Amino acid sequence: MDARTRKNQAQDDDASDDARVIAETITVKRDRLLASLTLLAGIGLIIALPFALRYGAEFFMPVTAALVVAIALVPLLEWFERRGIPSKPAAGLCVIIFLLMAVFAIGSIVVPATDWVSQVPGKIPKVRSELEPIFDLYKNLDKFIDKTAAQIAVTQNQTRAVRIETPNSMSSLLISSAPHLLIQLFFALLVIFFFLAGWTSMRKKTIVSRGSFEGALTTARVIQQVVDATSTYLGTITLINIGLGTLTAGVLWMLGMPSPVMWGGIVAVANYIPYLGPIVCALLLFLGGLMTYPDVWGAMLPPAAFIGFHLVEANFFTPMVVGHRLTISPLSILVSLSFWAWVWGTTGALLAVPLLIIMKTIFSAAGTPDIAGFLFEHGTLTHIGDPDEEEVEERQEIAPAMVDTSKRPT
Repeated sequence: MDARTRKNQAQDDDASDDARVIAETITVKRDRLLASLTLLAGIGLIIALPFALRYGAEFFMPVTAALVVAIALVPLLEWFERRGIPSKPAAGLCVIIFLLMAVFAIGSIVVPATDWVSQVPGKIPKVRSELEPIFDLYKNLDKFIDKTAAQIAVTQNQTRAVRIETPNSMSSLLISSAPHLLIQLFFALLVIFFFLAGWTSMRKKTIVSRGSFEGALTTARVIQQVVDATSTYLGTITLINIGLGTLTAGVLWMLGMPSPVMWGGIVAVANYIPYLGPIVCALLLFLGGLMTYPDVWGAMLPPAAFIGFHLVEANFFTPMVVGHRLTISPLSILVSLSFWAWVWGTTGALLAVPLLIIMKTIFSAAGTPDIAGFLFEHGTLTHIGDPDEEEVEERQEIAPAMVDTSKRPT
């Protein structure tokens, strides 16, 4: 091979190297551009999603609540399936159990609450007289109460002039107050049933459809951790809240408070809402005490008993039962609570902690921040510019060959 040929070959090699470098540079820039567009689209979706959830609450709220309840019922479904019950009958049993618990909770709270609400206009003078020493310190507040009482009296007179028949059953109460509530409840029950009925096959298809063994293993781990975390939290908190409501109802029964089962149900349901729920319960119990007992000191007994039980439950019993596995920072709980309460009101506040646990479990199991990489089994943001797996393997294979073996001892 003469010098001219070697020179042409060197030039060709240099040109091919330059072309390869340019192609790699273009590829990296293209990947970075796509990643930037993906990031911008993700930010736009995050900004628009709360407003979409809020204005589409009639659809998204029952679906989300049903999915959370269905995930929590998965262990019960699997318990039925392990005993030879097919998926659809097992799902039906789970829905029936949940529906019975919901009907009992609604019946024990809503029906007695209507009687209390009807007594409010007549009890306002008594409540006001008991709080008169406090109102003397706040004259402006006293004027506000007078104005409010006058408005309630006007409303009461109008109500008497145009009398509406009081519903005599829970179903008629729900139908007369919120017709769409029954439709949403029926829709949510259907979502729960079909989710549970197809859970086993859906989980199997989701895992098998992954393109690699590692992806399938990660998917199975994420699904199992989400189910375990959600069902553990909701199951233990439900038992704790039932116990707290039962204790509160028992103490109120001994104190002579009317409708102790209703107050126990209110305590049990409101305790699902961190921080705000117990405060609302204490205020409601104090108001109920003012409507029941002859003086302020007697009215303070029901909220004092509840606050004592709640302090023991929140600081000792719940941490001992739930454990450190589901420990979440108070700041995250407050942010989630304020966000979902703004989006869906009281229902959103009840769903705030379960949804936070689900998202936290997914992020922890799938890895952050490359959630899109977990979904599509390829990185989008965290692997840009990194060497490919084939290049890493080639380097690992070449590295031992580059070691000088002439100096090894014989």
